[in-house]
Amino acid sequence: MVLITLQMLKEINSQKIKFMNIALIGYGRMGHEIESTAISRGHRISLIIDKDNLSDLDFEHTRGIDVAIEFTTPETAFENLKKCFSLGIPVVCGTTGWLADYEKAVNLCNENYGSFIHSSNFSIGVNILFKLNNMLAWFVSAYPEYKPFIEEIHHTKKLDAPSGTAITLAKGVCDGNPAYKGWCFENERAEKMVPISAIREGLVPGTHIIEWDSPVDRITIRHEAKNRKGLALGSVIAAEYIHSRKGVFTMDDVLGF
Repeated sequence: MVLITLQMLKEINSQKIKFMNIALIGYGRMGHEIESTAISRGHRISLIIDKDNLSDLDFEHTRGIDVAIEFTTPETAFENLKKCFSLGIPVVCGTTGWLADYEKAVNLCNENYGSFIHSSNFSIGVNILFKLNNMLAWFVSAYPEYKPFIEEIHHTKKLDAPSGTAITLAKGVCDGNPAYKGWCFENERAEKMVPISAIREGLVPGTHIIEWDSPVDRITIRHEAKNRKGLALGSVIAAEYIHSRKGVFTMDDVLGF
């Protein structure tokens, strides 16, 4: 199984890529990184939407756009998605903190016969971490003396806490280990809940740590982003995957997991 997955990842990196006209929705630090990555892979950034030109996300300005990549804020993401669906634009969304409206977005995508993918983290390394996390939770489920704990560390400008990635990791623990039903903040620990510590400091791109602690030892898996390039690459690869397809997708689809 692992060998097949590694082969799939190699194929993703080596496959011939079809040129795309991309709309960037959100032009902060992630938007700039995605722009650089997309251009390096042979694509064109044909439209940039930011807070000063939101009205340009319309039919006139989006003609010829193959796909949109959206990294904005929890308050604006859902409205941006609605506009993309109504315009028939496939959309990759990396914004976190808005998932109370996720099912609405899925329904709107399907009603408009659109294309949509959201991930709490598009990094290939983090998506491998998601799989390892779920597998470890399943293995540990036979040994209730092990207790889970998740810690995430990000820069002080990150708007949501805990991170979407940490929440996805907690869900992965619950999926793999039926003793756990949800997550809670570390200072609000409760029975059958996975505690999460959210730390904001400096310019840290993102670190996620999953621990299973017992009276005799501790098992730890960790992912530490060195920069934003992994997120940018994963989001562009996701755009390459969905722009010629219809439906709602996940990074498992993109990476062949």
